[in-house]
Amino acid sequence: MLIWDRVKNMDDLRAFIESKAFQYSIIALIIINAITIGLETSATIRESAGLWLTEIDKYILVIFTLEISVKIVAYRQKFFANTWNIFDFLIVAIALIPAAGPLHILRTLRVLRTARLIKNVPKLRLIIESLLKSIPSIGWIGVLLFMIFYIFAVIGTDLYQDQFPEYFGDMGKTFFTLFQVMTLESWSSGIARPMMQEVSYSYLFFIPFILLATYTTLNVFIAIVVNTMNEINRAEMKEEEERVKDFVHQEHEQMLDYLSSIERKITQLEKKIDQKN
Repeated sequence: MLIWDRVKNMDDLRAFIESKAFQYSIIALIIINAITIGLETSATIRESAGLWLTEIDKYILVIFTLEISVKIVAYRQKFFANTWNIFDFLIVAIALIPAAGPLHILRTLRVLRTARLIKNVPKLRLIIESLLKSIPSIGWIGVLLFMIFYIFAVIGTDLYQDQFPEYFGDMGKTFFTLFQVMTLESWSSGIARPMMQEVSYSYLFFIPFILLATYTTLNVFIAIVVNTMNEINRAEMKEEEERVKDFVHQEHEQMLDYLSSIERKITQLEKKIDQKN
């Protein structure tokens, strides 16, 4: 009986942890903590309300520690089977280390608690999981981008090395120039137009590079991430359908068992009535 009560209590505890109210409360505390950490960077605010902000930070850290502890009690070994739970555990554990002496940098790492929103907000978690699952494909995009850079770096260095040594003096300078052009940061007013005053056709070098390196590669990157997000969504929907099917099947089996037990009881009653008669 004690074992059954304990199991039932664990089920209740897990239900509480997974409830919307609990999840939203943790999200609210994460946001409040992120705001207080940001406010502490202001010297003016530290002078007027530094003590209050420190106390709020301490209380929130205590709540986060209790949250992780309760989850470990509720899920036991299964807690550490989830990567996001390990992420939460490490962030809270780092915050508990005294930030004194050479470890003062750990105080700066408090802002990582904001990243816990990723785990607690499903949409954010979906984006991060999509990016992580897209890494192999993104790696090939990186290879393609490097090839584009290398080809245009060789061409640019060969064509403009003597006339514009500050931009194309060697491969290193050319790579940096191309990176600036790819980001579209002052590429027109700072690089292209001054060059066009001396070499009028130099736009024929920049426009194809921007189309290939910036727009095409960026669109391919977005397409890969969106496709991965759709795949994850479909997988989650399929898992949800399977869970619903399992639940319906279990309910159906329980209903059949219940009806069978009623039928047996009716049969027994009929026999007793017949015997009395």
